[in-house]
Amino acid sequence: MTDPVLVGTRASALALTQTTTVAESLAGLGGFGYELVRVSTTGDVNRASLSQIGGTGVFVTALREALLAKTCDVAVHSLKDLPTTQAEGLVVAAIPERVDTRDALCARDGLTLAELPGGASVGTGSPRRAAQLRSARPDLTVIDIRGNVDTRLGRVAGLVEGGPGDLDAVVLAAAGLFRLGRQNLITEYLDPALMLPAPGQGALAIECRTADAGESQFAEALRLYDHEPTRLAVTAERALLRRLEAGCTAPIGALAGTEDGVLALEAVVCSADGSRLLRRGQTTPHLTESGAAALGIALAEELLAAGAAEIAGLSADS
Repeated sequence: MTDPVLVGTRASALALTQTTTVAESLAGLGGFGYELVRVSTTGDVNRASLSQIGGTGVFVTALREALLAKTCDVAVHSLKDLPTTQAEGLVVAAIPERVDTRDALCARDGLTLAELPGGASVGTGSPRRAAQLRSARPDLTVIDIRGNVDTRLGRVAGLVEGGPGDLDAVVLAAAGLFRLGRQNLITEYLDPALMLPAPGQGALAIECRTADAGESQFAEALRLYDHEPTRLAVTAERALLRRLEAGCTAPIGALAGTEDGVLALEAVVCSADGSRLLRRGQTTPHLTESGAAALGIALAEELLAAGAAEIAGLSADS
């Protein structure tokens, strides 16, 4: 097969970096060439807050449309941006090994979260991060921000040249900072005990047309690229999110992992102002996708029984 595989991606620096890594890995496994296809999404064009423009799917819909239109053969998503419902005619054919799941603080003068003075301004575009920040440090001023990684880093006083430097700190995903080579700007990795990440954070999803997942020039490469422990972990996290009927902008964190033959899942549901947090965990010995999904649903049911819908403003019939 001589035709290159067309790999769809958002055009941001982070998306291009992670998509190129995926494309090179798949090409190496399958022995084929590739071309990147840049796709502009709603989340890239509209600079309003994610909750205002729809949250879930704003970085995904255009890529999925390109797949269905056969403008590209595969699309690479940050898994935390991917809606929990599967798109008709498409399948997540590979989830490569996850990288760092943590959130990271990038602050002026090398400060940690505990060292930031009262009233300090901390930027984030994530209601989940904002709520957990307010819970940990209610004396801070949390500012809603948008923009690519470098734009956000430029908001921190003295951190990089060229930005307005109007904030004391920002919180970003450690994975994105590493992928862009900006990890030297991290002043503290936020422990999951303090801030649970978004479901799927640190993981990528490679989506293709369902018809191509079984027999295609890259189908075997996709199967080889899939990382089962990561798939099990994110399946549990996303099943929880789906049962809570919450999107990627909801103030919900979740993190799963396998150790000693057991899959453990921990989750937190927050009020937007951080005044109320509900945190629970469960485990399962069933290391299958169905077992992982059942774990996520069971923990979601426990959270709902404890008042999660009212705390986080979720759907009344969640």
